[in-house]
Amino acid sequence: MELRSMSDALQFHAQLLKGGTQTHDAPRKLSNLFTFAALSPAGDLSYARLLLRSIPCPNSYYYNTIIRAYSRSPDPRHPFHALSLFLSMPQPDNFTYPFLLKCLARLKLTPQAKQIHALISKTGFAEDLYIQNALIHMYSEFGELEFARQVFDRMPHRDVVSWTSMIDGLVNADRPIDALALFDAMLKAGIHVNDATVMSVLRACAETGALSVGNKVHMIVKEKRLHTKPNVGTALVDMYAKSGCLESARNVFDNVLDKDVFVWTAMISAFASHGMCQEAIHMFAEMETCRIEPDEKTMTAVLSACRNAGLVNEAYMFLNDVLKRYGIEPTIQHFGCVVDLLARAGRLKEAEDFINTMPIKPDAVLWRTLIWACKLHGDTDRAERLMKHLKLRWRTADDDSGSYILASNVYASAGKWNNKAEVRELMNRKGLTKPPGSSRIEVDGTVCEFSMGDYNHPEAEKIYDKLNQIVDEIRKEGYNPRVSEVLLEMDDEDKAVQLLHHSEKLALAYGLIRNSEGSKIRIVKNLRSCGDCHEFMKLVSKICQREVIVRDRVRFHHFKNGECSCKDYW
Repeated sequence: MELRSMSDALQFHAQLLKGGTQTHDAPRKLSNLFTFAALSPAGDLSYARLLLRSIPCPNSYYYNTIIRAYSRSPDPRHPFHALSLFLSMPQPDNFTYPFLLKCLARLKLTPQAKQIHALISKTGFAEDLYIQNALIHMYSEFGELEFARQVFDRMPHRDVVSWTSMIDGLVNADRPIDALALFDAMLKAGIHVNDATVMSVLRACAETGALSVGNKVHMIVKEKRLHTKPNVGTALVDMYAKSGCLESARNVFDNVLDKDVFVWTAMISAFASHGMCQEAIHMFAEMETCRIEPDEKTMTAVLSACRNAGLVNEAYMFLNDVLKRYGIEPTIQHFGCVVDLLARAGRLKEAEDFINTMPIKPDAVLWRTLIWACKLHGDTDRAERLMKHLKLRWRTADDDSGSYILASNVYASAGKWNNKAEVRELMNRKGLTKPPGSSRIEVDGTVCEFSMGDYNHPEAEKIYDKLNQIVDEIRKEGYNPRVSEVLLEMDDEDKAVQLLHHSEKLALAYGLIRNSEGSKIRIVKNLRSCGDCHEFMKLVSKICQREVIVRDRVRFHHFKNGECSCKDYW
């Protein structure tokens, strides 16, 4: 009897009981019934658990099947049930541990997981490929990359899952450069990639701007005929967009068959981040024409387009549509786009009123956005008054370093050095530090990362010589360092040196040294670029006749012939 529903299963179970459980094929029938109840989408896991309890001496298959079902279940309680069931098992085997480790990964129970790992070694299963892959995944989920790498490095044989799990773990741990190096080693080892590998590596390329690696992955995708699949297409669109190649992103998008909301959203977001905001809005309209329902990320992308172009009326319209037209509950990101838009436009009171009348509680990021804009527009009185919202959070949010840094900068710009010192002292007491700025550039297929004042690069001397040469040339074009942006108590000459050593300027100099004449220079910055670096890039693009593409924390800046695509709005 073919089981298609629990109604069929119950009828089958009744027949099995009526016919007796001692017949020669009864164990096979019971096993089929149990497997259907535990693993089929039409089954019932609680019924499978009742079946398990009714079996006098269940073998490991029954236990393993339930643990496997728990590992696949979205119910947050089920991983705990899996661990409890494992502890009651008379004899776990090599099929038990992969599913159990998956449950432990969801539970984030690091000490217990390490005890299970020790048990695996003790019982002789440490060399099992599937268990080793599960261990890599589990430790990666914990953020224990050193343990994951130890398992990986000790494996005598690795399959595509082993490599992909380790690469994915590195990407999730914000180590994309290491992930790309491991991917290169994977290809050299002759391992054929699968969909999951492609997705992980493309994320690493997107994070670092590693365009040459992304192109290589795209070639592999075409060879495997994966480029028309929506999930792969979405990852490629995202990679090309974040690498500064909008035309390539559009070509990929156009070739995706059966476009879903995710690939549409990726393309809309790509246009928005590159400042092509009308194109983003037009694409959203085209998406609606194709009867694709937007989700909350789609609306964030559309509102980001409005923010980047200064389209206040359109932003209000789309925000109103989020709930009323599309039935999507507005998120803090939706409101944040509007606050950023109003604040940047200098409509500070309107932005403050907007925050105070929001239907959800504003977070520190929204207040920081408005306070930063007050500083930008010279409204220090409003900035200082609004900082009470951040100070209230300091009593509970000990890890909110961004709020302290902003408060410190506001006081410094107002010349209140004692207040700034108090904030810095409070940061020191709480062990908080400012996230370091860094910039990445790809040269000859290798991603290089620079930090401010970085002398660790083997070509550091050449880089700084090139920087000094550039400064001499752009001074003739009117460049004057914006020393007011350095909010430290030092003389202007030292401030100018600080500005010159910003990470994106070091990356730019290295790109001018190493990249071929006339080629585009692509830089990825982890923070928002300062005004001085923005002016610097404009002048360099003019005197060197090079297009410089910088992606900062907010958007892309395309510098060409002394102008920026943001029209100095950002």
